[in-house]
Amino acid sequence: MAHLVVNSARSIDEMVGRRVFVVGVGMTKFEKPGRREDFDYPDMAKESCTKALQDAGISYDKIEQACVGYVYGDSACGQRAVYQMGMTGIPVYNVNNNCSTGSTAIFMAKQLIEGGLADCVLALGFEKMEKGSLKNKYSDRTNPVDKHVEVMMNTFGLEASPVSAQMFGNAGREHMQKYGTKPEHFAKIAYKNHKHSTNNPYSQFQTEYSLEQILSSPKIHDPLTKLQCCPTSDGSAAAVLASEEFVRNNNLQEQAVEILAMEMATDLPSAFNENSCMKMVGFDMTKKAADKVFQKAGLKRDDVHVVELHDCFSCNELITYEALGLCDTGKAGEMVDRGDNTYGGKYVVNPSGGLISKGHPLGATGLAQCAELSWQLRGLAGGRQVNGAQLALQHNLGLGGAAVVALYRMGFPEYRQSSISAVGASASSEADFKSAAAFSEIKKAIDADGSNIVKKMKGVFCFKVKGAGGKEGIWIVDAKNGSGSVTFGTQSKSDVTIAMNDEDLLKLMTGKLNPQQAFFQGKLKITGNMSLAMKLKEIQPKKANL
Repeated sequence: MAHLVVNSARSIDEMVGRRVFVVGVGMTKFEKPGRREDFDYPDMAKESCTKALQDAGISYDKIEQACVGYVYGDSACGQRAVYQMGMTGIPVYNVNNNCSTGSTAIFMAKQLIEGGLADCVLALGFEKMEKGSLKNKYSDRTNPVDKHVEVMMNTFGLEASPVSAQMFGNAGREHMQKYGTKPEHFAKIAYKNHKHSTNNPYSQFQTEYSLEQILSSPKIHDPLTKLQCCPTSDGSAAAVLASEEFVRNNNLQEQAVEILAMEMATDLPSAFNENSCMKMVGFDMTKKAADKVFQKAGLKRDDVHVVELHDCFSCNELITYEALGLCDTGKAGEMVDRGDNTYGGKYVVNPSGGLISKGHPLGATGLAQCAELSWQLRGLAGGRQVNGAQLALQHNLGLGGAAVVALYRMGFPEYRQSSISAVGASASSEADFKSAAAFSEIKKAIDADGSNIVKKMKGVFCFKVKGAGGKEGIWIVDAKNGSGSVTFGTQSKSDVTIAMNDEDLLKLMTGKLNPQQAFFQGKLKITGNMSLAMKLKEIQPKKANL
C-alpha cells in the first residue's frame, strides 16, 4: 500500500508540471450598457466563443471543461452561455471573483490542465451591466468589502461620490502625500490609455483627449476626473487553453502562447491593519502574486515588453507600477514622466486602451487582457502592435479581494521563427531594395564610430520598407546598445518605427525628400518615440548620390 501511495504522489507531481498554452482567443467589442440591441449575455458569449474556437481552429466538441466568469447574473448563466455552442455534457464552473473574475476563470482552466484533469478547457467571461457607477445589490447582508471601506473611513472619511472611486482615489491621495505625486501624473496615464485605444477596434471609447481635457473633465473624487475612471460596459471575451499534447496533436505550435506562470493572491493583514488605502485596494496582494510569478518563471521585470494591468482608475495604474515591481516604490511618477509606460519607453502598458478606455465588463476584463497579450505576442495587434514583444505581463484585480498576475510568451518560438524565416527568405532580400544602399552607408558609419553615435542617439530604429512587387523588408538600426549595429530581416524591440515606400525612403535618406512634407503627405509613418525620430538626420548618409 505504501508503495502505491508513493507512486501516486510521484505521478501527481509530474502532472502538476504540465505546460499550459493559450491556443485561441476572441472577444466582442465592448459597448456602453444598452447601446447594442440583441446583445444579451448569451449573444455576446456566443460571439466571443465562436471567435476563440475559430482562432484555435477546433470545434466545440474538443472542449472538455469550461470555466465561465460573470459578476452580475443568476446562478448557472455559464451553462446557458455555452449550451448554444453545443450540449456535450461537459463540466461547467460558474466563477465570480469581482473584477478579477475573468482572470480567475483562466487560472482555474490552467490548473485543470496543469493537474492533468483535462487537455482542452474553455475560459469564458461576460458581463451585461447597468448604466452608471457600480451599486450595492444587497442591503440585508454583510457587504464583502465592509472592512475595506472601514479602512478608508479611518483615513480619508466617506463622501458622497461613488465608493469605488473614493477607494482608489484615496489610494492616489495617499501616494501624493507620501511621494509627492501630482494630479498630472494620474491624468497623463489616462491620456496615454485613451490615445492607445484609438487603434483598438474592440474598445468602447476610441477618442484621443488632450491632457487639459482630461484634467478639466467633471471631478468624480479628487484627484480623479471622469476621463480617469473606467466606464461600465457590456461585453465578452474567451480563451481556449490546451496542454502540450493537445497543441502538438492539433499542430497549433505556431500560435500557442504559453502561460509561463500565473498566481492568485488575496488580501493580507496589512490591507486592514495599517490604515493604508494603497494596501486596502490591493498593493500587497499584487506584489505577492507578482513576486511569485517572476520567481517561478525565473525571469526579471526588465525582461517584460508589454503589460495589460488593471487600470480601473488612473490612480490604480500608477500604484500598480510599483506593486508589480516595474519601478521602485515611490518612483511611479518619474516613470510616467519618462514615458516608460508607452511606445518608445521601457514598457508599453495597456496598449489596448486599458479599462479606462477599452471598457470594463467585469467578468470579461481578465480574458480581454489575455486576448490582447496573445495578439501582441503573435504579432497580430495591428496599429497598436508593440515591436518585438516577446514577454507579456498581465495583472487583474478585484476588491474583496483577489489579484491575478501572469506571464506569457510564445510556447514554440522555433516554429514561428522557421515560418518567419521561410517567408522572409522567399519574399525578400536586401538586394530587392534601393534603400539598402543607404543602410549600407549607415552601417559603415556605425562600424567606424559606433560608440559616439550611440551616445548621441540612444535609441533603436525599426525601418519597415515596402518595395516593388509587394516585397517587404525590415532593417533594425541599433544606436542604443554597445557600439551599435545594423541588421536586415529580423524584428526586435525598437523605440521608434518608421514605415515608408522604398524609393521615398531612399530620397529621404539622401536629403531629396523633406521629412515634414513626407509626413503630411502620408509617405512617412512614425510610431513610437517621435522625438527620437527627429534625430534621424544624425545617422543619415552623408553621400547625396547613392
